[in-house]
Amino acid sequence: MNKKPLVAGAVALLAASAFAIWYFNRQPADPHQLVLYGNVDLRQVSLAFNGSERIARLSVQEGDRVTAGQVLGELDTRTLQLQAAQAEAQIASQAQVLQRLKAGSRPEEVAQSRAQVAAAQADAELARQQLERMQGIRQTTAGRAVSQQDLDAAQARRKVADAQLENARKAQQLVVTGPRKEDIAQAQAQLDVATAGLAVLRHQLQEARLVAPIDAVVRARLMEPGDMASPQRPVFTLAITDPKWVRAYVTEADLGRIRPGMAATLATDSHPGEPLGGKVGYISSVAEFTPKTVQTEALRSSLVYEIRVLADDPGDRLRLGMPVTVRLALDAGSTNAGSRP
Repeated sequence: MNKKPLVAGAVALLAASAFAIWYFNRQPADPHQLVLYGNVDLRQVSLAFNGSERIARLSVQEGDRVTAGQVLGELDTRTLQLQAAQAEAQIASQAQVLQRLKAGSRPEEVAQSRAQVAAAQADAELARQQLERMQGIRQTTAGRAVSQQDLDAAQARRKVADAQLENARKAQQLVVTGPRKEDIAQAQAQLDVATAGLAVLRHQLQEARLVAPIDAVVRARLMEPGDMASPQRPVFTLAITDPKWVRAYVTEADLGRIRPGMAATLATDSHPGEPLGGKVGYISSVAEFTPKTVQTEALRSSLVYEIRVLADDPGDRLRLGMPVTVRLALDAGSTNAGSRP
């Protein structure tokens, strides 16, 4: 006996029964209320270290609440700390150089230069006397007692002594005058360079800490201590819990029935008897889905517009992606405006 007709008949009977139950028990649509279906949406932040170094510590896990300014992790900063100490020593050394130039010559240095001038002056006087003595002897002896070679040597020694005296006098003038202003400016510039280098290292030490930019909840922890951090690799994904909104879509026929600021009621399957409040915060001015060019009434009905309903969720019940039923209470004007002949 073929049982296929019996099975087909039973299936058809069940389908007809289900349709009859739905048809006779369905509730008529409320003309003063617009029901939409959407999902919870919120903003997210991907956090990554600015430096490239080993991760030394991470202090939060998935699901933890963080506050703005809270330190979430740190890199290994031993190399940066040593470089900062080296830069501090260079700054101290260069500061002493600048201080020495600004202070000028010490009294002892001035006295030393004067003594050197006096010594050079005595040598020049001695060389002059020796040259005059040899010239006098040569004249009295008609050139027999002093040779021309000895006289030339005495003249050369006097010229050398005079040059050394002039050199000592110029050196004394430099000591008394002190360093040039250009040398002081150069030393100051070198000190500024060293100071700026230390500031860069200190900034890198601060950037070695990963700080929460806003109050949020840790959604994902993507790296672990010991991993090599990089600005291109996020360590945490944070979910910003305020504001939250429900992303829903309305047809072109219902678009004129809603407006920004309209009160809304949000219901979820997890808390069916405890609806949340909200309000319409954003209505898109651009239609979604294709076709975008309106040509016929049938095509107009297939276009939808995104709206965002801001949720009032003090108990933090809504989660990202959660389905939500949105009910908007319509006034008489909007109800008439949305009706079609």
